[in-house]
Amino acid sequence: MEMELEIPERLGWVGRTPAGRAWLAVLPARLAECVRRWGLRVTGPPFAYAFASLALPAELPDGTRAVLKLQYPDADSAHEAAALACWAGDGAARLLAHVPGRRALLVERCDPGTPLHALTQDGGLDAALDVVVGLLPRLWRPAGAPFTPLAEEAAGWLERLPVQWARLGRPFERRLLDAGLGRLAELAGTQGEQVLVNQDLHAGNILRATREPWLVIDPKPLAGEREFGVVAIVRGPELGHSPAAVRRRLDRLTDELGLDRERALGWAIGHTLAWSMAEDVVFTNQIDVTRWLLDLA
Repeated sequence: MEMELEIPERLGWVGRTPAGRAWLAVLPARLAECVRRWGLRVTGPPFAYAFASLALPAELPDGTRAVLKLQYPDADSAHEAAALACWAGDGAARLLAHVPGRRALLVERCDPGTPLHALTQDGGLDAALDVVVGLLPRLWRPAGAPFTPLAEEAAGWLERLPVQWARLGRPFERRLLDAGLGRLAELAGTQGEQVLVNQDLHAGNILRATREPWLVIDPKPLAGEREFGVVAIVRGPELGHSPAAVRRRLDRLTDELGLDRERALGWAIGHTLAWSMAEDVVFTNQIDVTRWLLDLA
């Protein structure tokens, strides 16, 4: 029997495209299938923070608390299960089970699940960055297939960026577009050792837990150099949205992790701009960050 679903507001964007509406239409059946397969008891409404999946609290028959994730079939999260399996619980939530053909994952529940950026409410910005500095080297494991190479992903950004920019009415100045394209073209073919990096490792995707103090969730993995691995933290507004905050994150992370600051800065410029536009949306906060990053160059 299909189950009634409440779609969180942050996931509502998928209903604006035919592919998204088709996915939403099959979600109740997918949920019911996973409940039967794993003997789950869904214990509450979907998590409101999820943007590219339906994520629900659940319990296994033995009482284990978990999160059931039904992913929107986008390319960025296609290998999330493989990344979680690679980390095997070391600094990240454990993958308990998954059904690849259904893009369904059963993942360890982080309790209490407080996001890392909550530390800043008590003036703990440095404490939050301490957590990131401690986690990232554990996550940067040598990587190859099945993870998409960063160079291949960058080639896609180079192709799509000018098209999106024109289609959306040139929402920012040409100098930003030229700078982003230039940095991506320069960096893609000159990388260092390829490790498992995460396009979306911002401070809302690092949660307080019990098995470890903090665990990473929701990876959007690539195989690329370490300098790319700090981009999401540098650009993300969760730890402060200002030129000074962005500079502080860039300087501290590259210094303490022994990274090439100019390469990390270049990746941050290119990737922030690449993620500043979606199908019909321009994320102006990302464009602000790109301008601030260029001032650091």
